[in-house]
Amino acid sequence: MNAIASVRAQMPTAVPAVAHAAEATQYLTFLLAGESFAIGILSIKEIIEYDTLTEVPMMPACVRGVINLRGAVVPVMDLLARFGRPSSPVTKRTCIVIVEVQAGEERHVIGVVVDTVNEVLDIDAHDIEPPPSFGANIRSDFIQGMGKVKGRFVILLNVNQVLSIDDLQAAAGVPRDAAASN
Repeated sequence: MNAIASVRAQMPTAVPAVAHAAEATQYLTFLLAGESFAIGILSIKEIIEYDTLTEVPMMPACVRGVINLRGAVVPVMDLLARFGRPSSPVTKRTCIVIVEVQAGEERHVIGVVVDTVNEVLDIDAHDIEPPPSFGANIRSDFIQGMGKVKGRFVILLNVNQVLSIDDLQAAAGVPRDAAASN
């Protein structure tokens, strides 16, 4: 997939340990139902082609299933379903972005389905506006900010909120203590 190869080529191999406030932050941009979204690249592990998923019973509607990623079971979330919207059809440009999220003391790896990956962009802090307090098509706590890029807005997602393990367990009806004991 050429888009994946070009995005991987743009991703840095080493990231400085300390970023200065004046420096831009890099974001991976992608489309969902024609809208531009972005996730900070420090949360992204890799991008893979969409392949067959194994469906798991009793999962929330936004979890499409799981994949085998080099021997690890990785849940795959449909972001559009998470936002309460109908899922997009799978096309040849559909990808799974593998993201690492923080949940308390633990880090979890989750795949997210995106319609197409665009590019890695540098967005300066002064080009990021706070999320709207109302009127957005998704929960405001899912939005880290609104990045201004080439005269348009890109929705910068707060991956730790969007992919919250606690929220997913609640949606599945799994008590927190029962999930922790597994």
